[in-house]
Amino acid sequence: MSKVRVYQLAKELGLTNKELITKLEGLAVTVSNHMSTIEEEEVTLIKQLIEEDKKKKEQKETTNKTQAGNKPEKSLKKNEDKTINRKSNNTKKDDKNKNNNNNRTQIHETKEEIAVGNNDERPMIEVGEKIVVKDFAALLKKSVNEIISKLIHMGVMATINQEIDFEFAEKIAAEYEIDVLKNEVTEEVEEENDYIIPEDKDEDLKSRPPVVTVMGHVDHGKTSLLDAIRKTKVTEREAGGITQHIGASEVEINGKKIVFLDTPGHEAFTAMRARGAKVTDIAILVVAADDGVMPQTIEAINHAKAAEVPIIVAINKMDKEGANPDRVKQELADNGIVIEEWGGDVVSVPVSALKWTNIDTLLEMILLVADMEEFKANPNRKAVGTVVEAELDKGKGAIATIIVQNGTLKVGDAVVIGTTHGRIRAMVNSKGKSVKQAGPSTAVEITGLSDVPAAGDQLIAVSDDKNAREIASNRINKIKEQQLKSSSKISLDALFNQVQEGQIKELNVIVKADVQGSVEAVRQSLGKLSNDKVVVRSIHGGVGAITESDVMLASASNAIIIGFNVRPSSGALAAASKEEVDIRLYKIIYNALEDLEAAMKGMLDPEFREVELGKAQIRATFRLPNGNTIAGCYVTEGKILRNSNVRLVRDGIVITDGTISSLRRFKDDAKEVATGYECGIGIYNFNDLKEGDIIESYKMQEIER
Repeated sequence: MSKVRVYQLAKELGLTNKELITKLEGLAVTVSNHMSTIEEEEVTLIKQLIEEDKKKKEQKETTNKTQAGNKPEKSLKKNEDKTINRKSNNTKKDDKNKNNNNNRTQIHETKEEIAVGNNDERPMIEVGEKIVVKDFAALLKKSVNEIISKLIHMGVMATINQEIDFEFAEKIAAEYEIDVLKNEVTEEVEEENDYIIPEDKDEDLKSRPPVVTVMGHVDHGKTSLLDAIRKTKVTEREAGGITQHIGASEVEINGKKIVFLDTPGHEAFTAMRARGAKVTDIAILVVAADDGVMPQTIEAINHAKAAEVPIIVAINKMDKEGANPDRVKQELADNGIVIEEWGGDVVSVPVSALKWTNIDTLLEMILLVADMEEFKANPNRKAVGTVVEAELDKGKGAIATIIVQNGTLKVGDAVVIGTTHGRIRAMVNSKGKSVKQAGPSTAVEITGLSDVPAAGDQLIAVSDDKNAREIASNRINKIKEQQLKSSSKISLDALFNQVQEGQIKELNVIVKADVQGSVEAVRQSLGKLSNDKVVVRSIHGGVGAITESDVMLASASNAIIIGFNVRPSSGALAAASKEEVDIRLYKIIYNALEDLEAAMKGMLDPEFREVELGKAQIRATFRLPNGNTIAGCYVTEGKILRNSNVRLVRDGIVITDGTISSLRRFKDDAKEVATGYECGIGIYNFNDLKEGDIIESYKMQEIER
């Protein structure tokens, strides 16, 4: 709502500043000087009152003119009737006095009407079912301390950020002669000051490639099937052979492009799989012919149905003994997926990812379904897309993998992604090549964001940086308001109930991982571990290495830290030792969940904890004739032992975990190398060594209970 300064309103109404301030004080509107501002409602009220005063003045002037016009006639009559006796003069005087008395009575009644009218126009404010004390004080134009004092007199103990009920607000406002109108708050669908995406015209839409999501149960061969299509080997690089991150890639078949999303099959990644189904056009449901329909298979079916996307069933592992496609078809039919051979409308293709059997047939079916569905988008507009994955890189900053769903995304575009904003500095496609723009159904990795967005957030390209910052700032403020409201609604009754139960204990956990999707997966799984005695609560989750601030948060909240594919910094380790904070590091999510569940049940097996021996920094790399790579290192902490376990850490992310194949000082083999000495280190079956990487040497030691 706009505000008007006092001197501007005075100039508009033709009054002096002093006269207007006097009128405002009569209406209980407090202003300090001519530069003060007043609300639009108050301006409207003042204008109405001044208009009424003007009308009454005009009526009074008209009455006075009429009386002045009658005076000459009376004078003539006096001159003509000089012989009128004294009695008649006295009679006229009496009549004149009566008229004057009548005029005084009318003026007095008019003043009373004005006074009554002013009382009817009392200031009014709108208040919802509840209102924060600070906001209520601002509406009343009173200090917060004054409002809190009145609440205390009413028996209500409230702080500046707590909410009070409408009844208390109404009583306090009545003391200041202010009326309160109860405002029934309805939830708005669109956020204020947010961006409204314009709709496209039919003539602007053009055909676009389909986005295909590969879904199914863990270890049914989803990634292997994608390997067969892309002719790459992703599975071998992943811990335990399980897809840990969501990925996107593009394949061109017969001159037509297909975009593939690979979603992890483990049940913990339900949220990631749900996001994949939301951005996809076609879902490929991979079912192992020797295993049949499993729980995550049913979950994948439900996500695909919820997203209302066509499903293509790929019955994998047809080359294995015990493959029974008919049993798979029967189990699919039991779950509402009836294939074409059985009279349904779902396409089914028997494949073997290992033997590359029927891969071409599967791709042809994808293109056939895409032609029937007629997927279209408008490339000649600002881009709209979805974040598939996001992470924090030490050199590049925040990185996000985007699927462009509509429009064209260009380098230099200002974008808003959830509560994050930025200007795109660079874009890299699925093949690792830099591109200047990305059209609909294109997967790209972008940099230039202010922070790491959440996977699943919508990307919107806007006109400029200022607009992007405003939208992101508005969204952050709304989230803060919601958090403030939720935190201020704690009642003494609820607190008393928790104290009475007595047996409830909370286990606070901080989760750090290498990518955002893994953070969500771990936090979601931790929530499911709660039982009637212990409540597991994830108080924080983030991307990147474990830092000192994470340790201090854990110390303040009595929490443990779980690291998933990340390492703590040296400062974090020192702080954890000082604050006695427990840091647990894992590579596979199963181990983290099993350890926590066993600890909660009090049935932990003998525990082996790694003991860090030393650290060495790679300062140069040397290529040997046999193809192996040796790292020229400088030992910065502890000592490096020959045949010990080592891990290679790059920018806080664990790249590999293995054993030392060779340890040398100059040309001689060494059993150990201490701090301050240089050495050559080779890692067994690993050659991706770079300058600046950290090699950590450790051993496993059993912990006595």
